[in-house]
Amino acid sequence: MGSRLATAAVGIVGSLLLSGLLWWVFGTFAFFLFVPFVPFLFRGSSGTDAPATERIAECPQCGFRTTDESYDFCPRDGTRLELQD
Repeated sequence: MGSRLATAAVGIVGSLLLSGLLWWVFGTFAFFLFVPFVPFLFRGSSGTDAPATERIAECPQCGFRTTDESYDFCPRDGTRLELQD
């Protein structure tokens, strides 16, 4: 089991325990759940624990740099971005 999956599982179990404790102490239904934060744990995950290689592109004119693969041209001056090593 990967560390992100373990963190998500502990977060969900902890959230449910906290919800039960709040219900027991205050006698009212207060549902605290960690689920909205779970997608942030898996963001950028490719299904393996190997680190993802980032493509860094730079504009030779103005120096704009990005790792977003959707950019082929510089948004500042329209020059084609060059891949960096």
